[in-house]
Amino acid sequence: MRILNLVHQFLPDKIGGTERYTQGIAHALAQRGHQMSIFYRRSAAGTGVERREDTGVMVWAAWSGVASPTRRFLATFGDTPIERAFGRALDESRPDLVHVQHMMGLPAALLDALRRRRIPTVVTLHDYWWVCANAQLVTNYDQSICAGPRRDWFNCSRCALARGGADALRLAAPGVSPLLAVRERILRSGLERAARIIAPTEFVKTWYAAHGLRDAPVAVLPHGIEPPANVGAQEARDPSGLTHARFAYIGGLTWQKGVHVLVEAFNRLPAGAELWIAGDESADPAYAASLRASAGPGVRFFGTLTHAQVWDVLGQVDAVAVPSLWFETFSLIVHEAFAAGRPVIASGLGALAEVVRDGVDGLSAPPGDVDAWEDALRRMSDSPDLRDRLRAGIRPPLTLDEHVAKLEVTYADALS
Repeated sequence: MRILNLVHQFLPDKIGGTERYTQGIAHALAQRGHQMSIFYRRSAAGTGVERREDTGVMVWAAWSGVASPTRRFLATFGDTPIERAFGRALDESRPDLVHVQHMMGLPAALLDALRRRRIPTVVTLHDYWWVCANAQLVTNYDQSICAGPRRDWFNCSRCALARGGADALRLAAPGVSPLLAVRERILRSGLERAARIIAPTEFVKTWYAAHGLRDAPVAVLPHGIEPPANVGAQEARDPSGLTHARFAYIGGLTWQKGVHVLVEAFNRLPAGAELWIAGDESADPAYAASLRASAGPGVRFFGTLTHAQVWDVLGQVDAVAVPSLWFETFSLIVHEAFAAGRPVIASGLGALAEVVRDGVDGLSAPPGDVDAWEDALRRMSDSPDLRDRLRAGIRPPLTLDEHVAKLEVTYADALS
């Protein structure tokens, strides 16, 4: 098959879960003999398009100005240079099928182009962007978890204005509401025309069904994990003389990830425990600086890790913490921790409550509850027996090869 992946951003410009996933399946499918290509939008001044090869995968990068929250939002309604670049990519790659990973900052007209060319699409629901313009169901004006759009769209309007740095103009929100209503109609139409839709967890499938996607062909398919051959072979304890547990947080350093809750709770533990924090501090420099300012002597910051370094860190810690304040849709790091044989302490909401079984392969704590997080960290730190029992309860996650094999079946169904 000739398969094109359509994604909002990609490596090396941006490194995140969706980007890593897209690269991983593209390489794996290329190794299976499929002709793979990727199209994404780059944030850069001016307009242009560039083509390069990435380990047997053709990658198209198109740009039409430096991305900003406002520009990414408005791009949904049209961006001629990006649309022309996509048409060129379609002409040259001639895909049998397009796998839509994410379209934030990309024009919805790309889906119309696929419909006109009668190219079927498969869509993966990596987050809530198809319904929530903010993508993560966290409001920009007070950082609270959102239940989704209200019928009048006023809450979404206020959120959009705040994201664009215009919270002071919140009284103008009624004027933005019609635009958000149009956005909803455009994207819902594109989503409902997909030949197949993939949700990484039951939570995501259920959430989208509750928000209008009831009759669409949605299948649950967890992402696949590709650990190194010796993963889990290294013991968590090393010769450093550590007397308590060593925890790791690996992920985004932004408010909704709840790292500040983790740091505050960890600071209450006795001396001897360690917390390793890895993530891109440039995403929200003020937040990262506040974490460093509040961190006690047992906290170390590692910056951004390569994929290989992630596995190296997992081999040196006793447990992984995922203190998210938003509804995670999958969490690659949870599954990577499980692949490495490491239990997880996670917030009990969203997909985290589905994939981390409290008392079986990890511990669950209420999101944002510092006292509860202190208790969970303390229990894990003080009891090697508990850590061993939780490690024994871990179920191996789906491998990348298993995931890709299921993807091939999904693609074949979409083409039938």
